[in-house]
Order: sequence, then C-alpha cells, then structure tokens
Amino acid sequence: MAELTITLNLAGRSYRLTVDVSEEEVIRKAAHTLEEQLKAYADNFGYSDKQDLLAMVALHFAISSLKQEHELQYRDSLMAEKLQEIDKVLSESQPID
Repeated sequence: MAELTITLNLAGRSYRLTVDVSEEEVIRKAAHTLEEQLKAYADNFGYSDKQDLLAMVALHFAISSLKQEHELQYRDSLMAEKLQEIDKVLSESQPID
C-alpha cells in the first residue's frame, strides 16, 4: 500500500505522521474535528490549558464512541430478533403445490 507523510496541527503542536494514502482524508477530517472540539470547549467553557481541553475532548469522543457502540449492539439485537421471527414464519408456512 502507498504511504504518505503528512503533518497535522493538533492543540498547537505539529505532528508528522506516515499514513496510508487511502486513510489520509479520514485522518485529516479527524484532526479537523478535534480542532473544532478544542475550540468549542475553549470558547464555551473558558478552558485555556491545552491539557484540560484535550482531556475534555477525549472524554467527549469516548462518550460518543460508547453511545454509538451501544446503539449498534441494540440495532444488532433487534435485527436478530426480526430475522428469527421471519425464519419462524417461513418455517411454519405450508409449501405451495
């Protein structure tokens, strides 16, 4: 796979990363989203310390990730139930001659 070296600015620091070309867009988008969240916490809650900002943003993303994981598990269980119901109906139906 082709790799690319990129530089990201996160919380006022530059980071050089070697990434797969196919992942560059999502990595840059993630960095942009992180910067937006840092700015939002700085503006809305008066944090100025970068460590405090990073801690709050990390908590924000961890909570979001856990919520999405829970939602996916819930959807998977609902889908499994529905598939079992469909299977039961199809198994009980009489073959048409």
